[in-house]
Amino acid sequence: MAKKDEAQMQASADGFNPVKFLEETKEELTKVVWPSRQQVVSESAAVILMVILSASLIYFLDRFFGWAATQVFG
Repeated sequence: MAKKDEAQMQASADGFNPVKFLEETKEELTKVVWPSRQQVVSESAAVILMVILSASLIYFLDRFFGWAATQVFG
């Protein structure tokens, strides 16, 4: 735990180094496993479908409770 704190103190004392930041960013991006085009399309379609279904459910519940309130309260 103490070594981690010392490393953070050293990093903050050195300041921000944009070149080192870009090198580390490039290194991390090489580790990313990017999805295939087919996977992106299918998962995007699933998300859009779920949003449409959820919005429709909320809409119909709102219309039903509005109708019920009108029936009860005139």
